[in-house]
Amino acid sequence: MKENGQDRPAGAPADSSAENTSTNEFRRWIPIVLLVAVMAIGYAEGWYKYLSLANLIRERQDLTEFVDAYLLLALAAYVAIYAVSVALSFPGASFLTIAGGFLFGWLTAGLATIFAATLGATIVFLAARSSLGTTLKARAGPFLSRLSSGFRENAMSYLLFLRLTPVFPFWLVNIAPAIFHVPVGTYVFSTLVGIIPGTFAFAFIGSGLDSVIAAQEAANPGCAAAGSCEVDVGAFVTPELLAALFVLGFASLIPVVLKRLRKKSTTG
Repeated sequence: MKENGQDRPAGAPADSSAENTSTNEFRRWIPIVLLVAVMAIGYAEGWYKYLSLANLIRERQDLTEFVDAYLLLALAAYVAIYAVSVALSFPGASFLTIAGGFLFGWLTAGLATIFAATLGATIVFLAARSSLGTTLKARAGPFLSRLSSGFRENAMSYLLFLRLTPVFPFWLVNIAPAIFHVPVGTYVFSTLVGIIPGTFAFAFIGSGLDSVIAAQEAANPGCAAAGSCEVDVGAFVTPELLAALFVLGFASLIPVVLKRLRKKSTTG
């Protein structure tokens, strides 16, 4: 038998092709729907509120003792919490990096954070690409198609710029490449490399946090147990640090500029 000019097996339902298409469409949306659902629950229950400096200061004695006794378990728990927090787009990634530096030292925390953040970001990317990316690609007009093509052509440079410059929200940089169908390998590599400078900078800040808390405790006994020690983490994020990250970010765009200049000289 034929349907719409194509052979159809005898006995097969006339709408089997449409049902398969509908089923595949539904399956593509399952990961992002589950992610958004868990995210909504997390925000409603206030899970992100536990990721605060006050809680770290209040529980620092118990946390440091746990790390000393069960280093590998503590490190695994840190990686899991960080990856889930990134995947659910919870605020406080910078705080978690500082907390990691405080608990594990800047080097160990930096390496663990890079792995955890890349893992969490990749989960979001894959979930968004399977649904949003596929849908937009199928319905994209000429402008979006050209924009997507241009982004993919220079994906590594653009992604490094977005990761290095501390302006764009981390969750937005996780989703945008999915819409433009950036290759998974390019996304993972640029994310891993792009977050290295900022990650180690914040982990280094965290490694010196204990002395700041100790000074506050000496000046205001009992503030650590109450979680009321006045520690301004923002004071550690100096203009020089931000300027360095911006310079690195713009440096990542140099290959794009050179490529365009070569094109102009060739066509000219």
